[in-house]
Amino acid sequence: MKTHFINIKNLLQVRQSDDLIVSGPQMAVLPQIENAYLSLENGNIVDYGQMAKFNFSNQDRCIDVEGKIILPTWVDSHTHLVYAGTREDEFKDRIKGLSYQEIAEKGGGILNSAEKLQNASKDELFDQSFKRLQNLIQLGTGAIEIKSGYGLTHEGEIKMLEVIQKLKRHSPIPVKATYLAAHALPIAYKNNKRAYIDEIINKTLPEVVKRNLADYVDVFCEKGYFDLADTERILKAAKTLGLKAKIHVNQFNAFGGVQKAVDFDALSVDHLEELIEDDISALQASKTLPVALPGCSFFLGIPYTAARKLIDNNLALTLASDYNPGSAPSGNMNFIVALACIKMNMTPEEAINAATLNAAHAIELSDTLGSICKGKKANFMITKPINSFSFIPYAFGENHIEQVWINGKNITS
Repeated sequence: MKTHFINIKNLLQVRQSDDLIVSGPQMAVLPQIENAYLSLENGNIVDYGQMAKFNFSNQDRCIDVEGKIILPTWVDSHTHLVYAGTREDEFKDRIKGLSYQEIAEKGGGILNSAEKLQNASKDELFDQSFKRLQNLIQLGTGAIEIKSGYGLTHEGEIKMLEVIQKLKRHSPIPVKATYLAAHALPIAYKNNKRAYIDEIINKTLPEVVKRNLADYVDVFCEKGYFDLADTERILKAAKTLGLKAKIHVNQFNAFGGVQKAVDFDALSVDHLEELIEDDISALQASKTLPVALPGCSFFLGIPYTAARKLIDNNLALTLASDYNPGSAPSGNMNFIVALACIKMNMTPEEAINAATLNAAHAIELSDTLGSICKGKKANFMITKPINSFSFIPYAFGENHIEQVWINGKNITS
C-alpha cells in the first residue's frame, strides 16, 4: 500500500538522483513544486508531481496537507551530542566577561566535560544522549553526526564511541560516528602532548578502526590545542588505516589548518569563523566542504563564518549545529537555519540547501537523504500552515514543524 500526501502547498528540494551537492550561485536555487503530491512506499519516496497529474488506487492511503509545506529533514553534520552533564556555570562566567580560552585555562571547557564523562557509566551516557537525540528528531533532524572527544583517555574515548554505536543501533535516523580524541590535552599529559598523540595513534586509533567504532577522525586544530604538526601526525595515521577526516579549523585563528585538512583529503573543514584568502584558494582546489556552525558564534559572541565570501567564491557551504554543552548547547537546526539568514546574510534558499542536500553530502548520505527524490528515504517534515518556507527562519522563535516522517513513518510525539 502506498501513502500519498496531497494538496501540498509547496514541495521543496525536489531533485534528480545525480543532484548531490550545490555550490556558488546554485545554492540560491531551491527546486519546488506548487500544489503537489508526494507518494511513499516501503519507507521510500516513489513518486511526486503536480496535483493535476495525481492518480491513486483505492487501496492506497491519502493524507491531505492543504496549506502546508513539505521539505526534507535537516541533516546535522557536526555535533557533540554524547556528554555527561551541562555547563551553565561557565555560561555565567562568560556573562561576567571571561573568554572561552580563559574558562578553559581555569579547568573549564572541554576538560570540565571530560571529568564529568569519566564519572558517568555507559548506560547513563546512553540514556542522556538518547533523550537529546529524540528531541532533535522531533525538531526535524533526520540524520546526524556525533563526535567523541570528552573521554580524553583511551578508555573514555572508547566508551564514548561505544555509546554512539549503541545510539546508531537504536536510532530511527542514520548516525555517523567521529573519533575526536585530539579535542583537548588531558591534565595527565599537560606537559607531554607528544605522548598523548602517541597514545592516540598507537593505541586507540587502531582499536577504533579494528572494531569499526568510527566513520571519521577529527582534530581540534587550533592555537593552544593541536598545531599543524600534531594534526598532520594524526591525519597521516588515520589515512593509513583508511579513516577519513573531518577537521575543526579556524574557530579562533587562521594559521594553515584548512590547507592541512585539504592536503589529507578531509571530507569537511568545520567552524571557519576566521577565514583568509589562502583558505578560500585551498578549498577551491579541493573537494573538501566548508561547514559553518552559527550556533557556536551566537553563544560565544565570536564572528560568524563568512558565508557570502564562501558562496560568492563558488564553494558549497554546509550548516551544522555543533551541539555541545559548552559552546553551542542547542541542536535545533531550525534555529541554525534562522541564524544563517539573520547573521550570515544567507537567503532562505541557500540556508535550506546548506542544511539538507549539502549537509547530507558532508556525511556521505546524499545518495539516500537531503532531497525529495525518487528512491531516497522518506525522511521529511510537514510544516504547520505557513505563508512560505521563508517564514521558518523569519519567525525563528516558534516551532513551525507539525510532523516529522522518518523512513515513511510519522514519528511526531
